Amino acid sequence: MPKRAAGAILTGLNLDRTLAAPLHRQIYDGVRSAILDRRLTPGERLPSTRTLAGDLGVSRRTVVDAFSQLYAEGYIDERVGAGAYVARALPEDFLNLVVPAKPLPEAIADTPQFSQRFLEQKKHTSQAIAQFLRGQKLGRAFLLGTPALDEFPNALWGRLGARVGRRTTRHASSYQPTAGCLPLRESVAAYLGSARGVRCSPEQILIVAGSQQAIAIAAHVLIDPGDAVWMEEPGYFGAKGALLGTGARLIPVPVDSEGLNVAAGRERAPDARMAFVTPSHQMPLGVTMSLARRLALLEWAREAHSWIIEDDYDSEYRYVSRPLAALQSLDTHGRVIYTGTFSKVLFPALRLGYIVAPPALVDAFAVARRLMDSHSPLREQLILTEFMQEGHFERHIRRMRSLYQERQQLLVEETRRELGGTLDTAPADGGMHLVGYLPTSIDDGKVALAAEKQGIRTQALSHNYLETPQRSGLVLGYAAASSQEIIDGVRGLATILRAG
Repeated sequence: MPKRAAGAILTGLNLDRTLAAPLHRQIYDGVRSAILDRRLTPGERLPSTRTLAGDLGVSRRTVVDAFSQLYAEGYIDERVGAGAYVARALPEDFLNLVVPAKPLPEAIADTPQFSQRFLEQKKHTSQAIAQFLRGQKLGRAFLLGTPALDEFPNALWGRLGARVGRRTTRHASSYQPTAGCLPLRESVAAYLGSARGVRCSPEQILIVAGSQQAIAIAAHVLIDPGDAVWMEEPGYFGAKGALLGTGARLIPVPVDSEGLNVAAGRERAPDARMAFVTPSHQMPLGVTMSLARRLALLEWAREAHSWIIEDDYDSEYRYVSRPLAALQSLDTHGRVIYTGTFSKVLFPALRLGYIVAPPALVDAFAVARRLMDSHSPLREQLILTEFMQEGHFERHIRRMRSLYQERQQLLVEETRRELGGTLDTAPADGGMHLVGYLPTSIDDGKVALAAEKQGIRTQALSHNYLETPQRSGLVLGYAAASSQEIIDGVRGLATILRAG
């Protein structure tokens, strides 16, 4: 009798071929549920993809796709030559506080005295963060900042990971260059030069753990507590948190149809130390900064000897024309710090982004990163390098650009059909989200909370303001949601809004 490969026996996976959900998704859901319910314990070995495919009567490719998604999201670990195992630390472990079984000693249980810096940071970001954490288990309509995970080439990523693993040497287990591995920085520099018009060398690039760390590094190096920083109003709550964490004094500068109002910024804080902007696709309003405003902003930075952080978070997705060149490409005085992220292009768990630093700041940024957390994980950097060098990255972007345009069009059509006159949406030139404006008489925070109770994720526009909100609305992400999820989500919002 042939010997069966080692690994857990997954008896609870029942596939239903009549469902709309593809088989690999059903396998993913079943294994994930077994892991979360502790029917599969941390560190337990899983059956091989070949064995499980035979048990379930599906192709091995179907199981590989399911396992690749589980690996990408952190539910399983793969060990070269030894198979797949349940991860010992699950993503949910980092989102849930564990209540101690015994009370803490009285001296420790006293109410802590938080820093004023943290309290200010918490004041302006707590609503958005709380909503984000509560929404982790909700549906994908209308999740912000997340790409179409079901369309990511997980099998390809897994093969590249296996290839990287086979080539791993002892050196890979030691500390790595703070700036990131050179082949990845070379690939990023080449991509940014051709796709975004960014003028830089690989030596100016620092690989970081996403846009927020990039902002935190820049502020840590350049901002003293109390320094004024222009912040788009409304603006990205993650940037507010990162800047407030360094003690910055945020100056809300209004955004209109041309982007950040530079004249208003000059009136409010002409000597501000820094400005944070999202010029290609403003977060959250979605407008594009005009050329006149870009030139005015650069002129202000030159005159004031100030810095500009340009967060180019989803500029790849422009639907009406070629993506606009970055603000950095117009900078002739080295005042723009350009940041980007792979989390919104590939998948959030990757936690890789980059800074393009002006030459005068490169060494200082590297020192600051070394003092924070040394460097990003090497394995993911190497896989991403192969993904870019073989052309998969740009092919994926082109495919997603077409898909997201279709999803945006569907969202606009459905909101106009179901919510015309109540939730005002219009097509945007690009991006991964839209703003649906509500009548000023409607409390968008209450609508967002009611939607959450119905399993619908959305963000109240008012939560993005530092001062009194000027508009009421909902920020609707469409990239992660399927066509049916978009339709169902809009109908759910319609039910909520009609109920008053």
